[in-house]
Amino acid sequence: MQTRRLGNSDMDITPVGLGAWAIGGGDSEFGWGPQDDEDSIAAIRRALEVGINWIDTAAVYGQGHSEEVVARALIGQSKRPYLFTKCAMVWDESRKVRILLTRDSLRRECEASLRRLQVDVIDLYQIHWPPPTPADGTIEEGWAALAELQREGKVRWIGVSNFTVEQLDRARAIAPVTSLQPPYSMLRPAIEATILPYCHSNGIGVISYSPMLSGMLTGAMTKERALSLPSTDWRTRNKEFQEPRLSWNIGLVDKLRAIGARHGRSPGEVAIAWVLRHPAITGAIVGARSAAQVEGWVGAGEFRLSASEIQEIESYLQTPLPGTVAA
Repeated sequence: MQTRRLGNSDMDITPVGLGAWAIGGGDSEFGWGPQDDEDSIAAIRRALEVGINWIDTAAVYGQGHSEEVVARALIGQSKRPYLFTKCAMVWDESRKVRILLTRDSLRRECEASLRRLQVDVIDLYQIHWPPPTPADGTIEEGWAALAELQREGKVRWIGVSNFTVEQLDRARAIAPVTSLQPPYSMLRPAIEATILPYCHSNGIGVISYSPMLSGMLTGAMTKERALSLPSTDWRTRNKEFQEPRLSWNIGLVDKLRAIGARHGRSPGEVAIAWVLRHPAITGAIVGARSAAQVEGWVGAGEFRLSASEIQEIESYLQTPLPGTVAA
């Protein structure tokens, strides 16, 4: 699989990386419902077997559990992938999550992630979300703390997630930003307007998350399945899994399925290829809860959509939702 250089780092990453959010399981505020650890380990090992060379996780995924499962999966592996994780989302004894960017908190988080991942250094350490109020620490305080961890050799490269252009500017005034991790899919294209051009012109790598919008565009999601997700699955609170958007999204999947059928590709691979078509995107983070799910999208890294196929998708994206009138 071909690779792309990530921002100002020395890391050449595959166009798709394994996202370990769902691997954290369902026992947390942002969980995905019940998840078998052995299935998770099989998914990680299969991803490595087919050539994926990076894994993206976060401390908050399963509140530490995702990082621990990633470490278990890598035991005995001859070649270690790049390990990316995130900080700034902490939880209390009742498992309630809050965003915290104070220096002391971020340093404690880094040490905890190093222990859970069973490594001496983290390849890419990212601020998960900017702080909601100054009382939770500022972007400047948090980014300076990550730069300090980088100088100390605890992390190799530092990045951010869910930042705006203004917030990126504030961070860059302190230390270089290797990468940004934003949401990006054909259902969430907003970053094309300003964020992607900004990153492209300033040499910031972009590893986008949710290219299949949390499973909606895989081809496996049906109305019945979406409406019967377990209560521990955070997607039950996502409007994309509710009417009227649900039916419209299923129609989009039908379009992706038709395009994919011409090439022997899955709807999910078409959705990921659409994300990777943008020149500012370095890689797409794609989740998997089993080895079979990896097989369903790994080919996206080498798949290219034609201009006419991109136009087919864009035409559907311009159709109004049921019950609305086109502008």
